[in-house]
Amino acid sequence: MKHLAYAVAKTIINGFERHIYLYSEITRSAKQRFEQCQWQAIQDAAKARTDFYDKRVKETLTTICDDFQIKELDTQLWQEVKCAYISILKTHPQPELAESFYNSVFCHLFERKYYLNDYIFVESSLDTCNYLNVPQIYTRYFPAEIGLYHTIKKIIDSANFKRPFKQLKCDINALIRAFAHQAQRTHYQLSDLKIDILNFIFYRNKGAYIIGRVISPAGITPFIVPITNDEKTGLALDALLTDERNMAVVFGFARAYFFVDCIHPHTLVDFLQELIPHKTRADLYSSIGFHKQGKTQFYRSLLHHLESSDDKFELAAGIKGMVMSVFTLPSFPYVFKIIKDKFAPSKQVTKKDVKAKYRLVKLHDRVGRMADTMEYSEVAFPKDRFNEELLTELLEVAPSIIRFEDNLIVIAHVYIERKMTPLNLYLMDASDEQIDRAMYGYGNAIKQLIAADIFPGDMLLKNFGVTRHGRVIFYDYDEITYMNEVNFRVKPEPVTEEQIYAAEPWYSVAPGDVFPEEIATFALANHKYRKAFLTHHAELLKASYWQQCQQSVAQGKFASVYPYPERLRFINQKS
Repeated sequence: MKHLAYAVAKTIINGFERHIYLYSEITRSAKQRFEQCQWQAIQDAAKARTDFYDKRVKETLTTICDDFQIKELDTQLWQEVKCAYISILKTHPQPELAESFYNSVFCHLFERKYYLNDYIFVESSLDTCNYLNVPQIYTRYFPAEIGLYHTIKKIIDSANFKRPFKQLKCDINALIRAFAHQAQRTHYQLSDLKIDILNFIFYRNKGAYIIGRVISPAGITPFIVPITNDEKTGLALDALLTDERNMAVVFGFARAYFFVDCIHPHTLVDFLQELIPHKTRADLYSSIGFHKQGKTQFYRSLLHHLESSDDKFELAAGIKGMVMSVFTLPSFPYVFKIIKDKFAPSKQVTKKDVKAKYRLVKLHDRVGRMADTMEYSEVAFPKDRFNEELLTELLEVAPSIIRFEDNLIVIAHVYIERKMTPLNLYLMDASDEQIDRAMYGYGNAIKQLIAADIFPGDMLLKNFGVTRHGRVIFYDYDEITYMNEVNFRVKPEPVTEEQIYAAEPWYSVAPGDVFPEEIATFALANHKYRKAFLTHHAELLKASYWQQCQQSVAQGKFASVYPYPERLRFINQKS
């Protein structure tokens, strides 16, 4: 039995190590894609890498079923398999990721009733001993030795970019000025300063990022230095981010996952969490590309939260959706979304279509404007934590995916997202200044989605949310599509009296036809909202603007979307 258990455990770890090998290979090549301005290849690699994990799980399942003829759970065998697996993890460089991979394999093989810590890693088996021999993942610099300018130059040189910087001397001086302006805790003699730089560059979309911290007698100053690459002129240091809020947005849940070539993700997450403490471990694992580990970390945090709280799940605030039903736990910063069994007649989509839209968002560049979702199957909640209104709603709109097991309610399929304030609710209590900022963000969200080849479809305010940082994010995906699937038209002017007073459109409307000017009619009926919107984004009401954007996307032009304020870019600052 022990020999068989070890063989099964070894098969699972082999599948995981194949995943890590292929994952690391495509991640490592991000540097070359960035240097060569291969923007389409970057998008393609991001999509491909997102599916690597599931493919390796399926391969491992096939091997186990073929080699060991496993058809039902042998409790003694799988307890020994888990013990054998734990022994393998003692010297493994990614033990926490390997635990999650094991869970994925097991949960595909057996029913939910066996998802117990006896057989899987509901709780991690790891402790600090598993990470004691990890090498240091950052390099420490002492600016007093060669001066601040030459220390920064040395940091840049250590990145070994093949492409030259356009004007590195000017960039370094701009960086030094930015530190002097932004980072009060670094105002010390050079002999009092130390600089720690992560040994890995973070790549995403059209940017690269150096991440580190300055240590002074006043404490730690974390920072991010974004690097851009212009096809004509070369590389440039683009900005300095030292504010935790700006850094958190760079690692936000509405961004694509980074490519970062670090084989010790646990240690990397430890380092990042010191710099951005409001980000959870789940957030950070996901942001560095290990979104399955992010799901594991999140689910454990949910279980712990349920144990330490007593409030009840309830329907989320806002207008009820026609496709999704949304509920939340007041003390927990996430919402839970399920697809209804039947949709309102006006919705010409199926469940399969909706799932495909959510998958599209997972694979696509979210440009900071589409919330990432975690997708779970067979999730069990304590039944007594659901209030009566919510239970009634779930059983009414989605009985096919709801069942009860003893004192549990089990939901067969659920999406989980960060909780945001629906934009329509936010605006109801907003000041004039907040309305102006929100409408500016709403228009920017639409523009950046367009630039990423996404037509959001339903642009009603209720489909957008406001984050704790005040950013406007899109989160309703059942009508999104690619830009080339839409026909943007100018609404014909009525001429006859019959046309003027017609209750229905008197002109032909084909599937895919969109009239941008109707955004003002349906989404901006409130005159205050409309006035603020027109101040910043009047062009969004013109079909010609959308048509021009459509042409740019079709020509393969990739817009630069910066995950930090424009005012921080060195190009926008005076010397």
